[in-house]
Amino acid sequence: MQLKNSILMGLLIGVLLPAAAWVLFARLYPDTVILNKPAIPYLVAIGLNLFMVKLCFQHNADQTGKGVMLATFASMLALVLILKVRIS
Repeated sequence: MQLKNSILMGLLIGVLLPAAAWVLFARLYPDTVILNKPAIPYLVAIGLNLFMVKLCFQHNADQTGKGVMLATFASMLALVLILKVRIS
């Protein structure tokens, strides 16, 4: 199975890259809240995925870019649902 330009590869990139950034941020700054906003790591993860989408589409890896977008939207939807349940 070729993974070079596939939605599966995009999903892997879209999940693993922000997860690695999240772990690195949590390791380097364990109790940090930046500007009273604990959501800064989420925004960094979104930014990383947007950068990867841009690179994928520039290099004609359309399916991979679609997979990264799918992972980004799915994780943000899950985050909104989790926070909504926590607030209620």
